[in-house]
Amino acid sequence: MRIELRHRTEDSRLMVWLSPLLALGLTLVFGTFLFAALGHDPFRALYVYFVKPLTEAWSLEEIVVKATPLALIGVGLALVFRANVWNIGAEGQYTVGAICGSVLPVMLPDLQGPLLLPAVLVCGAFGGMAWAAIPAFFRVRFGANEILTSLMLVYVAQLLLDWLVRGPWRNPEGYNFPESRLFEADAVIPALAGRMHFGTIFALVAVAALAIVLGRTLKGFEFRVIGAAPRAGAFAGFSERRSIVAVLLISGGLAGVAGIGEVSGTIGQLHPSISPGYGFTAIIAAFLGRLNPLGVLFASLLLALTYIGGEAAQVSLGVSDKIARVFQGAILIFVLACDVFIRYRLHFQPMRRPAARAEDAP
Repeated sequence: MRIELRHRTEDSRLMVWLSPLLALGLTLVFGTFLFAALGHDPFRALYVYFVKPLTEAWSLEEIVVKATPLALIGVGLALVFRANVWNIGAEGQYTVGAICGSVLPVMLPDLQGPLLLPAVLVCGAFGGMAWAAIPAFFRVRFGANEILTSLMLVYVAQLLLDWLVRGPWRNPEGYNFPESRLFEADAVIPALAGRMHFGTIFALVAVAALAIVLGRTLKGFEFRVIGAAPRAGAFAGFSERRSIVAVLLISGGLAGVAGIGEVSGTIGQLHPSISPGYGFTAIIAAFLGRLNPLGVLFASLLLALTYIGGEAAQVSLGVSDKIARVFQGAILIFVLACDVFIRYRLHFQPMRRPAARAEDAP
């Protein structure tokens, strides 16, 4: 018997939105077996991982802090994925945004004034856009696959950051540690409460703006049409090349703002590790949120919970610090699996026996 995937005549609208919940349920089942295999009480472990962080005020603050860059990057990725452009290098754009936004506070530490912070944020946005412009150029000029070019640029950006903080930007008063000088007060994003800062407001504004663009504007309609049916978009007068460049620049700019927002608002200086993988985790947030800006916001909060829950499980249960990556990967796998069965159905095809040839007859 042969098993085939056959396209459904029509996708279930209900299942399109219920599939993320089904994927989360399957992730919890997976977590039960995972913790049991590690020798822990699975119910206590899942409580420590997913419930306990929601009962403590400081954990809730940290969830918002970690959800902020995920939401900023995730809504930009939702936009490019809607246009059928695959920006996998948001981690690199995040890193370059942090580097470019840090130029003024690091190289001109005496520069002060109310315009310094806006200039820092603008530099961060342009840094992310410039890094995203590289795969955009290669895609529209040479037809190069943006998945490969954007992904390879991630490692270039990370090595550039490492070289800067260990070399020309190393803090002369930092006891030889690989870090830049601390940002002065005028270059730091103001706090809202605890470690939460105004970067959270930027994320909410970005979510609202892109929700309006995608749902209420001609440009958003153009991006969706180009992504779903490029030939139809060409007949309507939409330019696929301009759309590719536009969505990559917007996505890169938001990733750049997320990068400098994390450095300026949370860390306060550059060092080699400014991200636990936000640029890659935001891909999961985009798909878990169904490429909808509001859905991405809620998915970012959930994935931020996996970071905090992973830290809590590491302390309370003694599990590996990579446990958060395992859960994030499981969520992505189950979301994609559910999407496959939304669009396709299993068909069991019986194997036909070959007809007997005449010379084989007795």
